Amino acid sequence: QVQLVESGGGSVQPGGSLRLSCSASGFILSTSAVGWFRQAPGKEREGVSCISVIAGRTNYADSVKGRFTISRDNTENMVYLQMNSLKPEDTGLYFCAATHPGTGNWYYPSLSATAYNYWGQGTQVTVSS
Repeated sequence: QVQLVESGGGSVQPGGSLRLSCSASGFILSTSAVGWFRQAPGKEREGVSCISVIAGRTNYADSVKGRFTISRDNTENMVYLQMNSLKPEDTGLYFCAATHPGTGNWYYPSLSATAYNYWGQGTQVTVSS
């Protein structure tokens, strides 16, 4: 059974950092594109960052460029989202999502939620002073 699990969320002050982790069971993450999405209360889910199967191909929302970094550790079957210089507007429930194994060879990785097939339950990030 395919399952994604997020971890690493928490509460931090503005300017702080967090590293989110996405682990997978039931399939090998390196064969899928993986995206991070977030949803704040009363707002729609938005794409934050994503990483293609093609090595080195990533994409970021304008709001997080220069502050967030997505990466893979294929030996651990994990995808990470390093979040630095956090702002209150980064607060939300963060989800990781993956495409079907063997797909997601995107030269321009997609930040559209409809492009992904599997979703985790989310981890809460709260940025507040």
